[in-house]
Amino acid sequence: MMQPAKDSLDIGVIVGDIAASLAFYRDILGLQFVGSVPVWFGTMHRLRFGTSDFKLIEPATAPPPGAPGLESQLGFRYVTFVVKDLTGLCAELRDRGIEFTLPETQVRPGSRIAMVKDPDGNIVEFVERS
Repeated sequence: MMQPAKDSLDIGVIVGDIAASLAFYRDILGLQFVGSVPVWFGTMHRLRFGTSDFKLIEPATAPPPGAPGLESQLGFRYVTFVVKDLTGLCAELRDRGIEFTLPETQVRPGSRIAMVKDPDGNIVEFVERS
């Protein structure tokens, strides 16, 4: 059985336009830029959110585009950021012209979510729990 070495998961995302993805995740969402390193298939740009590493992979050769949408393919389809001020974040994202696939919504008592798409169409979910 696996034993965790830290209290979070890391994720790697292959991106089509690294400048647009860095602008979204680093500049708009505020993930901390840690650094870039070459990997055998391109360049990894490491960002941090809490204790999680969010790795944007700029491939040396772009993969063919996949099917769009949350429900249209198997595998990982969205990433969740648990945040403290969902209402404030949503207002800031709207002010920056970000469109929501799901506006701020209470899904059960004490739990609200909102969803947007990143520059590659991946779903990004924000959750606030009280």
